[in-house]
Amino acid sequence: MKQRPIVRTAHAYAQAHEISDFSRLLFISGQVPENERGEVPADFDWQCRLAWANVDRRLKSAGMTFDNLVKVTIFLADRSYREANARIRREVLGDRSPALTVIITGIYDDRWLLEIEAVEGA
Repeated sequence: MKQRPIVRTAHAYAQAHEISDFSRLLFISGQVPENERGEVPADFDWQCRLAWANVDRRLKSAGMTFDNLVKVTIFLADRSYREANARIRREVLGDRSPALTVIITGIYDDRWLLEIEAVEGA
């Protein structure tokens, strides 16, 4: 698969992300900050890291890694989490630049402060 971030930013995302010559697409449903026992951390930073860890688990289940990310949508319960979300996203993604949308919205469970969905190509 060939990937090309278009108008790459310094914030771990690109304005667009082109893929070609791919054979598989993986659509990851919204991953929430809940562990296997149904526990949800109270702190946003821990919730964000847990949601990203859940994305990573789905990727590994499909034989993929963050290197294959082409699109991420993050739903935040409140705009006050915006900067922490960006900081942790940069930690997780490093120099990877998928297309990104962040939406401030009500979230299904009041305990969840965010949800992350993703699209992968390989």
